[in-house]
Amino acid sequence: MRIISANLNGIRSAANKGFFDWLPQQQADAVGVQEVKAQHEHVDGQFCSPGDLKGHFHYAQKKGYSGVGLYTREEPSDIITGFGVQEFDDEGRWIEKRFDKPGRKLSLISCYFPSGSSGEERQQAKFRFLDAMYPHLMALKAEREFILVGDVNIAHKEIDLKNWKGNLKNSGFLPEERAWVTKLIDPDQGGLVDVFRTLNDKPEQYTWWSNRGQAYAKNVGWRLDYHFATPKLAALARREAIFTGTKFSDHAPLTIDYDFKL
Repeated sequence: MRIISANLNGIRSAANKGFFDWLPQQQADAVGVQEVKAQHEHVDGQFCSPGDLKGHFHYAQKKGYSGVGLYTREEPSDIITGFGVQEFDDEGRWIEKRFDKPGRKLSLISCYFPSGSSGEERQQAKFRFLDAMYPHLMALKAEREFILVGDVNIAHKEIDLKNWKGNLKNSGFLPEERAWVTKLIDPDQGGLVDVFRTLNDKPEQYTWWSNRGQAYAKNVGWRLDYHFATPKLAALARREAIFTGTKFSDHAPLTIDYDFKL
């Protein structure tokens, strides 16, 4: 089971820069995309069914903003858009496909966490999102196995960004944000797993750069894109890859292969 997470920074822009040419080469079984920045009329018939993948989307009400999608080869038993908090559901931040069978409940999720970098108002919105997201994930974990992929907009530890000392007071590396991730993946608290770090504990493993110029050339980046999984599914992770050579976004796609089938 190959699962990719990719922040597209606009699905139309990414398409023009080769995303849908690159995608078939990856032989993915599921692809979560974030920052679609489009509406149904822009996606339907053009970007909804690349190859044998079938996409479903959660669009933001605001045009040209946010939005997530999830492509899968297998048909789900159910599709859920939004996680029940209107402020963020209006921004198109959650799509979940369920693949339930007798004796098994399993979900794949594509999620786009807010950024707080534009100012205090958005940072407070980000904190509200985190406050709402944690209990939602805990309730989900109590009833089913799941893998959530997406742009979390948080670098968890010093190893996860180049200039950590200079970013201690900046959104994306604030103590409160980092503590949220710590709580989420603490076995005695949230109990989820940062899957990438179970496979790769090396430094300078980044998925985002502030630009594709000097920051990218010098690898001054951040690891903002994640796979969070329930322990049972995380234990089935076998290989990871960050595709730093792609040019369709300022994010690099993150791929993890799991030893299970839908």
